[in-house]
Amino acid sequence: MTHHFPTRRTALAVGAGLAAGAVLPAKSQETIRIRFAHSLSSTEPAHLAAEFFAKNVAARTNGRVQIQVFPGEQLGPGKEVNEMIRQGANVMNITDPGYLSDFVPDIGVLNGPYLVRTVQEYEKLLASDWFKATERRLEQAGFKLIMANGYFGQRHLIADKPVRSPAEMAGMTVRVPPNTMWIETFKAMGARPTTVQWSEVYGALQQNVVQAAEAPLGSLWGAKLHEVRKVISTTGHFTAFTMWPMNINFFNRLPADVQKVLLEEGTKGGAEQTRLTLSLNDDFVARLKGAGVSFVDVDNAAFQRATASVYKAFPKWTPGLHDTVMAALRK
Repeated sequence: MTHHFPTRRTALAVGAGLAAGAVLPAKSQETIRIRFAHSLSSTEPAHLAAEFFAKNVAARTNGRVQIQVFPGEQLGPGKEVNEMIRQGANVMNITDPGYLSDFVPDIGVLNGPYLVRTVQEYEKLLASDWFKATERRLEQAGFKLIMANGYFGQRHLIADKPVRSPAEMAGMTVRVPPNTMWIETFKAMGARPTTVQWSEVYGALQQNVVQAAEAPLGSLWGAKLHEVRKVISTTGHFTAFTMWPMNINFFNRLPADVQKVLLEEGTKGGAEQTRLTLSLNDDFVARLKGAGVSFVDVDNAAFQRATASVYKAFPKWTPGLHDTVMAALRK
């Protein structure tokens, strides 16, 4: 499937149009249309979970709520889509705590290096008083989380050589998204983080603008990065989860029964993404190996030690935030 990637100007124009059109139908039985954006390919668990959610919402509302999923940055890069949502557009996004930290800095800690290693640990944080308070602050900033529990996978490094320790990453240009957590994490590892939009990563690797990239296996496969780099070092630096925000005012104006369906199906969609990510992991390993990629084990403890300082790099965080989160994990 070929997708047209709009220019920044086009994406902003689309966003302005969506924001202007974010009014609810006059009659409660009229169709409610929501656009659901993301930057990923249509083969990934996150996209499949979004389609699963859209189908289930349509079924439970007898077609009254129509959610159309737009992969591949068709509505613009993720950072711009989050801004559209904040401004009131009737659009959802597959995003993560790192991007949402642009609006509520503390939520970004959930994206920290080696913070959690399992789905169960993450769900423990989502159930904590700390997260509930942080979610309320997100609502004050304009966002309603329809889903917060979608496992995205452990993120690994793909390059043209093995990287078994931070010393072997010294000076390496690594593509990262335009996000402080990634930039600080890869600086701490000794790399030279370089921001590139996800839709442009293949070309950046092909032209040696960057030497390496990082993502979960499903995304590495979906973006075909195995065609331009052949070594995956299993750093597992982030155990990544996604969130689905929509504008809080748009959500609050929806009929109560629709709100209920969106939240219930959002949680089910997150569980489906988690299930797919876990069940397809071995399949993606096999596909990548079949395409000539080699997998390299790394000294995870060395990477963890190297990145411990990252948690001190966020002056906007509430003092003691990392300790608070670790205490919630230990409960």
